[in-house]
Amino acid sequence: MLLGASGRLILPPRADAPVILGVALLHMVAFLTLTAAGLAWLPASKGIVLGYTTPLWLTLAAPAVLGERLTRAGAVGAGIGLTGLAVLLNPITLDWSRHETVLGCTFVLAAAICWAANILVGRVHRWIATPLQLLPWQAALAGVVLTAAALARDGWPQVAWTPRVLGLLAYSGLVGTALAYWAMSMVTRSLPALTTALGVTATPLVGIAVATAALGEPLNGSLAMAAGLVVAGIVVSTLAASARPIAAK
Repeated sequence: MLLGASGRLILPPRADAPVILGVALLHMVAFLTLTAAGLAWLPASKGIVLGYTTPLWLTLAAPAVLGERLTRAGAVGAGIGLTGLAVLLNPITLDWSRHETVLGCTFVLAAAICWAANILVGRVHRWIATPLQLLPWQAALAGVVLTAAALARDGWPQVAWTPRVLGLLAYSGLVGTALAYWAMSMVTRSLPALTTALGVTATPLVGIAVATAALGEPLNGSLAMAAGLVVAGIVVSTLAASARPIAAK
């Protein structure tokens, strides 16, 4: 509706098919679905730290996919972040004898890797339309895929349309999806890449604070140490990437 009112609603260019498929299938479908599945078995605080390890996987994958050189600082940052993962996943704080723990961690880490793959697709693609112009088509494709998958797995839903359910749907659709993706598109276009990347690193810390305050999840030493190491690793990797000379395309 906003794009139509401003005269910017367009049919997606065929050349932008890779980023439409990438955002819709890798981010909107795979990342959100795998994260939701993992959080069914993991505490929210641990899940959000695992889910936002995406920059670490980008640092490790960029040399192979984009031909970027992994600098010493980048390798150090990745090592710090992976150390944080080891602290978070240690058997003292997580019961690895339960298959729910294994599935939860696997799903959330797979979600982070899918998001990294989507970012790599976006980096190598030559955009024709703007991210905001492609967003309705990405969301529509994701909606079709998710609806088909839900019907195939669970059948026709029996929903009790309570005010709480309607509120959750409105928040998830309007705030958690449409507003969030639009806001990130605007941030990405308006702020330097380094500022954006460093700002996103605050997400695990905010998530832990919200999980502690709203859900009553305990904030123990290993979780705080793991979050600190993961965030520090992402910051070091991001600063290392910003220091590399950008090759002309």
